[in-house]
Amino acid sequence: MGCSGCRVRLNFGKALSKVSVFFTMVLIFTYFFYCLTGLCDSAPRTVYSQQATNRDYDILDDHRRVLDKLRPSPRLFPDEPSLSNRTASADAEQVDAPGQLPQYAQNSAKETSQNSVIPVSNTFGTKRFPQAIIIGVKKGGTRALLEFLRIHPDVRAVGAEPHFFDRFYDKGLEWYRNLMPRTLDGQITMEKTPSYFVTKEAPSRVCTMNCQTKLIVVVRDPVTRAVSDYTQTLSKSPGLPSFQSLALKNSSTGLIDTSWSAVRIGLYAKHLENWLQYFPLSHFLFVSGERLVSDPAGEMGRVQDFLGLKRVVSDKHFYFNQTKGFPCLKKPEGSSRPRCLGKSKGRHHPQIPTEVLQRLRDFYRPFNHRFYQMSGQDFGWD
Repeated sequence: MGCSGCRVRLNFGKALSKVSVFFTMVLIFTYFFYCLTGLCDSAPRTVYSQQATNRDYDILDDHRRVLDKLRPSPRLFPDEPSLSNRTASADAEQVDAPGQLPQYAQNSAKETSQNSVIPVSNTFGTKRFPQAIIIGVKKGGTRALLEFLRIHPDVRAVGAEPHFFDRFYDKGLEWYRNLMPRTLDGQITMEKTPSYFVTKEAPSRVCTMNCQTKLIVVVRDPVTRAVSDYTQTLSKSPGLPSFQSLALKNSSTGLIDTSWSAVRIGLYAKHLENWLQYFPLSHFLFVSGERLVSDPAGEMGRVQDFLGLKRVVSDKHFYFNQTKGFPCLKKPEGSSRPRCLGKSKGRHHPQIPTEVLQRLRDFYRPFNHRFYQMSGQDFGWD
């Protein structure tokens, strides 16, 4: 009897010990489970994953993405309008009525008044006056040059044309600076407005801002440029008179009408004389619109050297689009197709009588030669 009671107590003790061990293991498991889940929730997410979520897949900023991962990406800054809006603006097109703010500037002002919370990304970088400006010429290839430059990680540019030095100068320099994108140390701020080159007041106004500003002029055969200019206007106004009736004062005498802007813009030597009153020739780079098409990497090399940039934009970024007749950017990383300029580029030119084109070539020849001498470059238009 006594031994039987001892065995019962012994078995009960063993069972109690097993239960205690079981509950201890459950508590330990529960403790580790909550520790691990709490650690995962509190762990910081990587910068790269945030960038992948927030990155603005700008249609032409393909190779910039890889390089931007090495530092806070300027593409995160919201100051600049998206390319879907800005590519609708052709070279120096009068997209905004005189005295009216560019649409992206109006939108920016509305967003500022509606949003009381400023994104953290607004605090990165500084808004600076542009150190370099593409000042001309309309229908010369300025849009292509700007978009090619935007591949470079050290270039930040306004997408739309500010038209500050020709239309909105009365708004003041602070207004102009606020249009600029934010830049980090080592980056260059740029803008392009092709009508500056033919605006009489523009040189003195740019010099008032900074006489050390670098100036880029994209030039093209003035005859071809005039036809392209006319083609662009014709696409918007189908009832436009014929090219010859606008280019010639009198069809019988063959005198050229220099009051027509499409003709007047091509007098490069006269416009350059105005700019040389305020800036030395060393502050200018003259880019060939023809070579920008036939050898984009070569011309971009010259531009990058002029701006003091490392040669990042090269042959590997371009391919020639046979349909459009000009180079396009190769497929960006993460995109399904290559990127070309908008439909407004590469329009089919109307047929112009040969004799009219020849009269224009004869008219421009002395001005071209004078421009070759002034710029120190022979563009081979004659």
